[in-house]
Amino acid sequence: MRTMNPVHEATSCSVAACAEIVGAKWTAILVHDLSEGARRFSELEHSCCGISPRTLSERLRALEHEGIVVRRSYPESPPRVEYELTDKGEALLPIIDEMRRFGHDWLVDEPVQL
Repeated sequence: MRTMNPVHEATSCSVAACAEIVGAKWTAILVHDLSEGARRFSELEHSCCGISPRTLSERLRALEHEGIVVRRSYPESPPRVEYELTDKGEALLPIIDEMRRFGHDWLVDEPVQL
């Protein structure tokens, strides 16, 4: 009995739809960073070594559009903006945990001891 769709399109296949979100560059890292709580833009920029501010802004906007991240603005001087996972975003954490486990077990070399 076949359980997979004959064609994997994001509109008809749940795995393809999930992969379209999680597979986008920086998404898994951003979700992982936000798993510990709300973060400011500059904190995310610092933790995602190599990401441009424009790309980070675009990814956060896309994740907000997907309902994975919520953007909160605080009326302070200077203005403060934080990003936080929604319930939908937190539902991705088991996937991120498995990615971390796989990376640790199979992809990351052990640290060099001096």
